Amino acid sequence: MSAHDLTQKHKLLECIQCGMCTGVCPVSKKTNLNVRNYMREAAVYGELPRHPENELWSCTTCATCEARCPKEIKPYEFLIDIRGSDVEAGKIATTLRDALESVFKNGNPWGRIRSKRTEWTQDLAVKHYAKDMDFLYFVGCTPAYDPRAQEVAKSFVTCLEKAGISFGILGTEENCCGNEVYGMGEKGLFEHLAEANQKLFRKYDLKQLVTSCPHSYHTFKNRYETRNFEVNHHTQLLANLIDEERLAFQKKLGKKIIYHDPCFLGKQNNIYDEPRKIIESLPDVELLEFDRSRERSLCCEGGGGRMWIDIPGPRLAEARVQEAIDYGAQILAVACPFCLSTFEDAVKTAGVEDQIQIKDVAELLSQTL
Repeated sequence: MSAHDLTQKHKLLECIQCGMCTGVCPVSKKTNLNVRNYMREAAVYGELPRHPENELWSCTTCATCEARCPKEIKPYEFLIDIRGSDVEAGKIATTLRDALESVFKNGNPWGRIRSKRTEWTQDLAVKHYAKDMDFLYFVGCTPAYDPRAQEVAKSFVTCLEKAGISFGILGTEENCCGNEVYGMGEKGLFEHLAEANQKLFRKYDLKQLVTSCPHSYHTFKNRYETRNFEVNHHTQLLANLIDEERLAFQKKLGKKIIYHDPCFLGKQNNIYDEPRKIIESLPDVELLEFDRSRERSLCCEGGGGRMWIDIPGPRLAEARVQEAIDYGAQILAVACPFCLSTFEDAVKTAGVEDQIQIKDVAELLSQTL
């Protein structure tokens, strides 16, 4: 795509060069990423921006730039298209290439074979989805394959079973949702995944889908153009079950908990209250708040393909974990498998395992039932 085409597509001539996008970008100081300059090069000089790999791929597609832009431009979408040019030309890190190839071959970016997608269900009475069930639980690639994130899927299943919810999974039929593929700029593969998933959903006459991953939630809700089903994030469903008194608390936690707003759940979809409602409902807990919370929440650096490429420099996840400790929290609660992974790694690299735990909201709830 030429600089002219990008300028027209992303309305770059409407940019007033205020620099807000760069000023609010959580990784701009880390890599000197200057989104404003990138857009100016395309719009004013008619050239595709020259970019160091660490700058372009530092973007997490968190959408903070869009949220603050006074002209309602989406700078991160512009960067995604620049990435697409690099992907098409083969100018990407090996780890990114391998992740994309694995999605194409195996339906997941983790290099795992499809037959292993249901290993997490061992010792659980999870059924395959049928049309007469209340919900399809779309597990997602990371909760299906990552050992730590698998505990979130198991906890969520426990909550659904306790509430008497009829649900099923797609098992080995489940495919990558495509959100990170889109964020890496491989939009051809994304369209392929979206078409295949929508065909599968039509096969089951799907009406209600719930997922533990904000990235899947976001892409189903906002990027699948012919969606004929309702999408819920697991915090939305769990909050409703608590309101309906379908979950009975049996145990107390006795913990100080601070909640981190995931970018794809909060900034991109305005879901802030439901996770907090769940935490506040738990017996004997104190909910703390970060100064940078809700729409100002600090990105964990997990989105936009960043799970598969390491960018040198200070890690925002480590700063967030230390901030949680400074607030006196015993548990840093999350509602996203990528946040869970980045914060777990930060706890280990910072050597503070004895000071704080990282838990998904579903894990906290299941511990009290």
